[in-house]
Formats: sequence, C-alpha cells, structure tokens
Amino acid sequence: MRIHSESFQHGQRLSAEFAAGQPTADGFGFAPNRNPHLAWSEAPAGTQSFALVCIDPDAPTVAEMAGKAGVEIPVDQPRCEFFHWAMVDVPPSVTAIDAGAYSDGVQPHGKARPAGPAGSRQGLNSYTEWFAGDAAMAGDWCGYDGPFPPPNDLRLHRYFFRVFALDVPTLPLPERFTAPDVLRAMHGHVLAEAATYGTYALHPGVAG
Repeated sequence: MRIHSESFQHGQRLSAEFAAGQPTADGFGFAPNRNPHLAWSEAPAGTQSFALVCIDPDAPTVAEMAGKAGVEIPVDQPRCEFFHWAMVDVPPSVTAIDAGAYSDGVQPHGKARPAGPAGSRQGLNSYTEWFAGDAAMAGDWCGYDGPFPPPNDLRLHRYFFRVFALDVPTLPLPERFTAPDVLRAMHGHVLAEAATYGTYALHPGVAG
C-alpha cells in the first residue's frame, strides 16, 4: 500500500491549519484544527475495510510540566503515545479523505458525532483524558483533533497517519472506543499498512 497527503510533505512540518494549537499574539491558543488530506492506494485483494489512526509517540510523560512557566521539557524525557484520531469500518471504496472534511475548528467538550465516510465509525482521541479535569473542555473528544504539543517542549513531535487494509468489513468494538482498542481489535486481520508522518512543535527554538 501507498499513502500520501496534499496537506503536508512526508516527514516535514504540518501547518497550523491542521493543528489544534498555534502561537498567538499573547501566547498560545487554538488553531484551525482541520483534518489533513490523505489518500491511499494499492490495497491488496480481499480488503473489506480500512482503519485509520493518528499517533504522536513523542508526548511527554510528566504531564504537570506541560506549559509550566520557567520550565522546559527536555528532549530526553521519556515519552508516551498520544492518539489524535481513530476511525474504523471505512468502506473499501473510500481511498481518500479531503482536508477539513471531518474536522474544522476546535469544539469545547469535543465533537460528539463527527462526520466520516458512510458506514465508518470514529473513536475517542487522547484529548478525552487530557481535558478530563477541565470543566470548560471535558467530554468525549471523537474523531480528529490535531497537534497541540506543550509550548515548552524541546522535542519535535511526529504525527503518524497509519491506514490499515483489513479482511473484515467491521471491527468488534463498542460504541465508545479508542485507538488502542482499534489496534487490539484488528490483530490478525491486517492485510497491509501504509503510513506517513508530519512534524509539529510550538517551542520557538525547535527546528525541523
């Protein structure tokens, strides 16, 4: 399988258009938060559905350091995964997603029922846990919500968009599911995978 995006070059910076956070005149705030264009091809015979996940493997593990004044998160701090998108049961006839088709703007408390290709289902992303204690933002964050890495993080974050061709038309997942649930449910059903990634950082000293 092959995958590409007209919204970013493989391994290069994402624009703020496809992020959830961006610099503002007085610090940092929400960005346009549009999902990027993605297109894939050369799925193997027998493909009955696609699954899509977006993973940032560079999220810091010491959450209380994020955005803390006078502190910078070192590059070598241990990292964990932050999931930005999980979508399953995408029909095999769908091989492209238009930019902004399924996310356009940040919605407090999350998008409860985001749009998607007919028949597809979208899961919870990691902002669900991140905003759990914030009364103004807490909720079920479904579908795509883009990068908002800590502005004091010295590491350049990578955002991997992974598409899987599956040999089943639907995955056995509950109504509320996460990207880790998807990765477990599709075990043994993956015919092929294609991946690309973009980068993003809010720290002004982080290049790349």
